[in-house]
Amino acid sequence: MMTGKSAPRRLSIFGSTGSIGQNTLNVVDHLGGRENFEISVLTGSGNVELLARQAKLSGARLAVTANDRHYESLKSELSGSGIAVASGKSGLMEAADREVDWVMAAIVGTAGLAPTLAAARRGADIALANKECLVSAGDLFIAAIREGGGRLLPVDSEHNAIFQVLEENQRHAVERVILTASGGPFRTASLRDMADVTVETARAHPNWSMGLKISIDSASMFNKALEMIEARHLFGLSPEQIEVIFHPQSIIHSMVGYTDGSVLAQLGAPDMRTAIGYALSFPRRPNLPVERLDFAKLARLDFEAPDEVRFPALRLARLAMTRGGVQGAVLNGAKEVALEAFIEGRLSFLAMAEVTERVMDDLARLPPASAMDDVFAADRQARQRAAELMTLAIAE
Repeated sequence: MMTGKSAPRRLSIFGSTGSIGQNTLNVVDHLGGRENFEISVLTGSGNVELLARQAKLSGARLAVTANDRHYESLKSELSGSGIAVASGKSGLMEAADREVDWVMAAIVGTAGLAPTLAAARRGADIALANKECLVSAGDLFIAAIREGGGRLLPVDSEHNAIFQVLEENQRHAVERVILTASGGPFRTASLRDMADVTVETARAHPNWSMGLKISIDSASMFNKALEMIEARHLFGLSPEQIEVIFHPQSIIHSMVGYTDGSVLAQLGAPDMRTAIGYALSFPRRPNLPVERLDFAKLARLDFEAPDEVRFPALRLARLAMTRGGVQGAVLNGAKEVALEAFIEGRLSFLAMAEVTERVMDDLARLPPASAMDDVFAADRQARQRAAELMTLAIAE
């Protein structure tokens, strides 16, 4: 636990009502709560009751709902508390404009792009749990971090693992990074079996408890595809330096291979509080109430190469990285539309990758982004084209 009489660190948690946000508040409480941290802003979306409860318990100065329709409900919940309330895009930008030391960026989707970018430009340390910041706008986001002078602290368990074992004074010797993946519920399934996958079977992750969309992304390996693109920007890698390996036990969270043949790995029980705590306390390691590994009970750790025929999302990630420009934004936007269609029963599980690849090919010549508007435009075009392709397929 932190000691001393230094001023509390000022924190903002974007996406506090989600799994990452809730775990962040849990870690903050464990590491001293208000004695060591001052919560400036909490943001959420539709879960107004939870957001209000979090704001009261943490002593937040400002609570923001991303949905304008929930403004009055949140205002009513916090009436008399002295906590300011805001909503919508303007509310998120007001949150990003606050002078804080550290921001947990856990807003899901492209809604998190603008406020996280603004917070980075103000110089806050960014604990990054929003994939779109790097997948869709990697070059712009890295430039914003450099402009602001803050640190980029990855929170995804895989990237946090790499961050922990990538020795700063040995970057010249980094040969490869190896992202581990559980393989999800279909690691051993055949293409024939995967053709008939339902939403319920796709959401049943064997190791992690996650939301619906991210669980399906994990099952299709699109989640890992996005992580590959993130790794490229986070660690300055070429596409050829990024590998993926199936590791069903989810004990090794990722590895870094060096030119002397050494491979350094970060191991731990699957608990997001480890990555969050490391990002919050960096460069010191905190004392966290997480499960300790018992190697005698583990008995074995298994690995196997992923099949990119059954999981084409991995191949599409390499294609996006090779093409560069806004292809990451195109991949993500098209995938999001395909994912919604699968959830609604309008598209098969395997067809999600087919639609995404068609959109990527159709929009392969879009110019690189020079501003966030270019990223949003690429995202819109990708979503529109994906919707058109599915409409054409239904008509045929």
